[in-house]
Amino acid sequence: MQQPHESPPLPPGSARVLVVDDDPTVSEVVAGYLDRAGYVVDRADDGPTALTRAAAHWPDLVVLDLMLPGMDGLEVCRRMRGHGPVPVIMLTARGDEDDRILGLEVGADDYVTKPFSPRELVLRVESVLRRSRPATGARVLGAAGLSLDPGARRATKDGVELALTLREFDLLAFFLRHPGRAFGREDLMHEVWGWEFGDLSTVTVHVRRLRGKVEDDPARPQLIRTVWGVGYRFEPGSEREPGSEREPGSEREPGFDREPGFDREGE
Repeated sequence: MQQPHESPPLPPGSARVLVVDDDPTVSEVVAGYLDRAGYVVDRADDGPTALTRAAAHWPDLVVLDLMLPGMDGLEVCRRMRGHGPVPVIMLTARGDEDDRILGLEVGADDYVTKPFSPRELVLRVESVLRRSRPATGARVLGAAGLSLDPGARRATKDGVELALTLREFDLLAFFLRHPGRAFGREDLMHEVWGWEFGDLSTVTVHVRRLRGKVEDDPARPQLIRTVWGVGYRFEPGSEREPGSEREPGSEREPGFDREPGFDREGE
């Protein structure tokens, strides 16, 4: 993939959305709804074409089908993430939870399962773009060697820049604004994603990915702590209580009885 070029000026208030789907009917319907909502829409029907389109005019958001010929959506997402930050909404024709988890693991910010309402997808696009815009006048957040500048959408740890996705950045910012408080996954979904309900494994995956980027030892997290039966708590500068050490990989998420991130929340 070539380095992305500077996109040409867009009409005031508009954003560029790249729609990638090999089903021409889905692509046309989605592009039509986005166009009527005021977005500038580029289209691609396979992975290589999507990368070429993105290199020519870097999008503000990508609507990306998981199942593509030649190069699947996961690989397209990985390659685009390697060239610059861009919000991604993944489309999947299957309701398989593993597919959704894989999409989130490679950095997708949201997912929509086919068949879907085009109006709902437009609302998801609006929500993700709204949260991706720099916050004007917001103060820099910091603790435990972490520094987040909401205005520049830039995060560092001990002076080294962190490659965070949109949702990872927002999740870390939320934790930094509320140190020492425990939040359930439903709370985090509402406050960070802006959803009243949804698949709680989305939160679990993002917490795990965020730990992998901010913790010295993600297997023994000391900043983003699990609160059993509740959710998570951010504890800057905290030390582990005696006897609380666990073997690597044994840290299990609240409400999960088996593999973290792949089960529904327990009662």
